[in-house]
Amino acid sequence: METLEFVIYPDGRVKEMVTGIVGASCAEVTAAIEAQLGEVMAHEKSSEYYAQPVMVSSQVSSSVSTQTQTNPSQSQW
Repeated sequence: METLEFVIYPDGRVKEMVTGIVGASCAEVTAAIEAQLGEVMAHEKSSEYYAQPVMVSSQVSSSVSTQTQTNPSQSQW
């Protein structure tokens, strides 16, 4: 879940915290908001910023072998 949290201090400063966004895309998400808030004094990157997205892929293959008996009276047992 992507979450943006803002703390507004009495002196007008705003602290913005972003969670749930992996990598540098959080800057894209917050750019428009930061432009409206005013001058950005500092950025502090969280561990999520440095995390790499996990790509999971799986391949399932199955083979079915069938034995055909030519003479039903002969058993494989």
